[in-house]
Amino acid sequence: MTQDEMKRAAAAAALKYVEDNTVIGVGTGSTANHFIDLLAESRIPLAGTVASSIATAERLKGHGFKVMELNQTGPLSLYVDGADESDPRLNLIKGGGGALTREKIVAAASDKFVCIADESKLVDVLGEFPLPVEVIPMAQSYVAREMVKLGGNPSLRQGYTTDNGNFILDVSGLSIVDPVELERQINQIVGVVTVGLFAARSADVLILGTPGGAQIVMPA
Repeated sequence: MTQDEMKRAAAAAALKYVEDNTVIGVGTGSTANHFIDLLAESRIPLAGTVASSIATAERLKGHGFKVMELNQTGPLSLYVDGADESDPRLNLIKGGGGALTREKIVAAASDKFVCIADESKLVDVLGEFPLPVEVIPMAQSYVAREMVKLGGNPSLRQGYTTDNGNFILDVSGLSIVDPVELERQINQIVGVVTVGLFAARSADVLILGTPGGAQIVMPA
């Protein structure tokens, strides 16, 4: 089974968490795209969707889903999204696709967060994947210096601007043994919009695509 097939298997397994006639949040990236396509095929009736990026909104609309603003919906029953890394406690690194701030907002507004990924994304300690940090453009250099103080090696994502009009620093060289504390520290740096650590609000369920099919992982 290819990596893409494993992503699709994880996305398919997430459909059982979708309840009829609810409004759900949908994330961004290749695995989330599989979920959107499979959701359309399933014909589960939905009251609406909330997208974590412009690209996701366009894909949802292309399948005929109603896309709503989060300010219109109130709390969401479910959020489904991928991840770049997950540890056994289901703390995540997200933002490889650049939508981390909107993803974090939709996750925070959702009762249940189901993360879908292929098996390579489960690691013992977060940090091998560079940690994305969305920053206000004028604070880019200052935040980079602060990230060096925290032991990271920041690099500006070249030629990229987020849907919010900001820049992303990708921070390598971190071994994240206390994700909740590091998330707090980075979010307190002036000029940071948010960091791609989903630890204060981690996933509730992780579905891993494996060669043998989808595997459900609960927080350790």
